[in-house]
Amino acid sequence: MDKIKLAVYWASSCGGCDIAIVELGEHLLELAQVADLVFWPAAMDFKYRDVEEMPDGNIDVTLFNGAIRTEHDVHIARLLRAKSKYLIAFGSCAIEGCIPALANIQGKDRALARASLEAPTNDNPDGVMPARTYAMPEGDLTLPALCDLLRPLEQCVPVDYAIPGCPPNHEQVWNALQVVLSGELPPHGSLLGVDRLTVCDQCPRVRAGKVRVERFLRPHEFIPDPVSCLLEQGLVCAGPATHAGCGALCVKANMPCRGCYGPPDGVVDQGAALLDAIVGGMSGQSDAETRRILGTIVDPVGTFYRFSLGSSFLHQLQSLQMGAQPCSSQSDGEEGHA
Repeated sequence: MDKIKLAVYWASSCGGCDIAIVELGEHLLELAQVADLVFWPAAMDFKYRDVEEMPDGNIDVTLFNGAIRTEHDVHIARLLRAKSKYLIAFGSCAIEGCIPALANIQGKDRALARASLEAPTNDNPDGVMPARTYAMPEGDLTLPALCDLLRPLEQCVPVDYAIPGCPPNHEQVWNALQVVLSGELPPHGSLLGVDRLTVCDQCPRVRAGKVRVERFLRPHEFIPDPVSCLLEQGLVCAGPATHAGCGALCVKANMPCRGCYGPPDGVVDQGAALLDAIVGGMSGQSDAETRRILGTIVDPVGTFYRFSLGSSFLHQLQSLQMGAQPCSSQSDGEEGHA
């Protein structure tokens, strides 16, 4: 049997998705028997020109992790889309923007200022900001411009399938790869390696039902009971609005689900679904009391849309307000930063 041609790419993200592949362990040996890696810059010395010189459709499967943040991300996303038979959004950043998309709330300039000037670990007494170009004796160094908004991959190029998670659990990655290698792929646009349940469906904790929550706390403020439902203990647990696939690892470790596997099947906006689940548990209380309790949630956007802001209704509204175009960046000749 001919080996398939496999590519892996890391755009704007932390690199955890590449580590998830490495964590396949002995399965990497099995993968090597049926797949040739033709592009994986994080692991081996590949060049972009290697891909540019390939015929269109030459790569069988590309696992693309990371969001679209820069002009360079745009270019590589379009390049790998053209060269790949199947382009798979790999991990939360590529699927829904993940935590980096929270920078969209105040925009790219604010994100740069925070990272360059205000982060407590910085040592930048002269207040130097990143620049598009920098003159060196050997010539000018250049960096790609930041796009107006960070976007998931599918808002830039068509995507065939997705493997959720931040990062995807390595067992799930192997299950997804086996589906790909078998050639028995589900309908276009499906998630790979997961089932149709929610994290709540997999959670072993006990729900008492009709428990009155007086206020919501943050995980560092108390040690929760390891048996009872975390949501009923006053922790915002995203389990009711999060797709299964991780094995409920966080809740089993006495931490609330963060929502990194994205919304369940049929749910468009994960944050809205989570808010609906929480408010649904307050039935019988007055509107004023419900609003008071919800008001104890610190950082509502970062809580309800920690991973999914880039694919949410809020993101779509922000795009319209800013007039941002898909994959748009600054116009030619306009000064910017990266």
